[in-house]
Amino acid sequence: MVKHQPLQVYEKQLFVSFVTGIYGCRWKRYQRSQEDSSRWECTWFIILCSSFLLVLFWAYFWLVAQNDFNEFNWSVYNRSGAWSDETIPILAPTTVGFSYITFLMILALFHISLGQQLNLYWVHKIGVLATLFTTISGVVSVDDIWGDEWDILLVSLQSTAPFLHIGALATVTAISWLVAGYVVRRDRSNFQVTVLVIYIIILLAVYLAPLTFSCPCIMDRHTLRPRPDIIGRRGAPMLAPENTIVSFNRALQNGASSLEADVTISVDGVPFLMRDRTLRRTTDVGKVFPARQFEDASLFNWTEIHSLNAGQWFLKSDPYWTVETLTARDRLRIGNQTVCSLVDMLRLAARANSSALLDIRRPPPEHPRHRSWFMDTLWAVQKAGISPKRVRTVTWTPDTDRGRVRGLPQSANEKLSLEEIRQRGITSLTLHYSKASHTDIQEYLAHNVSVTVSAVNAPWLYSVLWCSGVSSVSSDAPQVLRKSRSAYRFIWFSSDLVSIALVIGIFCFQKWKMSGMQNYNPEQIVLSAVANRTNRDLNVMKEKLIFSELNNGLSSTEDISLFPENGYAIYSHGGLGD
Repeated sequence: MVKHQPLQVYEKQLFVSFVTGIYGCRWKRYQRSQEDSSRWECTWFIILCSSFLLVLFWAYFWLVAQNDFNEFNWSVYNRSGAWSDETIPILAPTTVGFSYITFLMILALFHISLGQQLNLYWVHKIGVLATLFTTISGVVSVDDIWGDEWDILLVSLQSTAPFLHIGALATVTAISWLVAGYVVRRDRSNFQVTVLVIYIIILLAVYLAPLTFSCPCIMDRHTLRPRPDIIGRRGAPMLAPENTIVSFNRALQNGASSLEADVTISVDGVPFLMRDRTLRRTTDVGKVFPARQFEDASLFNWTEIHSLNAGQWFLKSDPYWTVETLTARDRLRIGNQTVCSLVDMLRLAARANSSALLDIRRPPPEHPRHRSWFMDTLWAVQKAGISPKRVRTVTWTPDTDRGRVRGLPQSANEKLSLEEIRQRGITSLTLHYSKASHTDIQEYLAHNVSVTVSAVNAPWLYSVLWCSGVSSVSSDAPQVLRKSRSAYRFIWFSSDLVSIALVIGIFCFQKWKMSGMQNYNPEQIVLSAVANRTNRDLNVMKEKLIFSELNNGLSSTEDISLFPENGYAIYSHGGLGD
């Protein structure tokens, strides 16, 4: 009986070299190993996985929080006194760190799939630790500056569940390549069966996950309520300076049916529009009245306020990166804007046949209009010639003062029980989207209480709230909201079917690939090598290990002869057996 010496024909493994080279700087074949990874390297893999999960959480938070970037910048401004887009220094390193950690994770998974030993390069170890500690410090800082925003994560899971499902489906489908390559090996073990069972359970859970969603977008189209009205919050502040006439005009041009403004009362009783406590951010008060730039805005008289420029700051700071899209005429008009009075804004709303929502800030106790601010507001409504029924007020005052503004529909900016709503004579609620659950909205609507959800700047959030049945939404970006609704049910079924087809195809391909390798015998391999080898293949080294058909071991007397002129290897046989 002839014993065959195991033949090794080497070929360049470019993909393996790429994976092990970038992950562990092991570009040469002799540097690689298929032995089990050390405990130290397994520990680093756990650290890498932990970093990936943390950075993924951090990136998801900022993806959801982009709806409130303006609120974040305003919070930082109130602390530092300087206005700038503070999200850029956060988003840039977050994007880089997430891409870097994700790339290393993919390489690590390929190591496991290819049976290569994990050996993370020391430079990458430093990078992983730097990303991990930077993300932790970012989480701590946001918790200190913007701690209330964490609540949006749970709310966003209800809103973004369909989108997260699509991402999870794509992930488990891609992982099927690694799982299939591991479980179809010739030597089957209990651990391989366990991995396969766990993967199938996870796959079925992802496929059926939408059945557990309470997302309002999974609903019958016939039960869909009318499209919510869009309220221009401070006009269209991404296109023009907030609380100015040109900003309100832009909001109306972009489909807003109502206007929302922040109202402050001047020292001589004139209601004007200003969001901040001072005039520093949105006017040139530091240039005109440098000694008074830190004073409360309500302590100026209307003549002083009207003399300030309220548009140049927008052109200089470009807070929303939109100035470049403006025409020369628009820039000239914006540059000449002054502080808008409440009367001018209400007159514009009356001409456009729209309504108004007023957030009125009560003057401080030392203010001469501290007790008569409501009369000043009524005077402005009457002078503007707009119907009082089309003006809603949201006041930050006790209930004893709320009743004095008679004739104007009253709104509250906090979640109240139905009993409190009846007692206080409130006809509508204005809630932040993180506080307005689907159940609460349906309960309020069933008792004829209209609900306005504020700070809605993303189309997906608008679509979800539309499905929830809200009456109106308040937006800083009316220009980006669209008349669309996600056809999620169709996407769900079609994506599941595509995933099933891909997973089955991947497992069949891996099984066919492995069975094809197992069906070759040594003679076929040698004959194939002789028949197909050409002179241009002299420098190509193929690596295939072909085991003897005998199960009783190999003879040490056998050797391999190399024929340089043909560029392939054959065997010499050390002896004959009985």
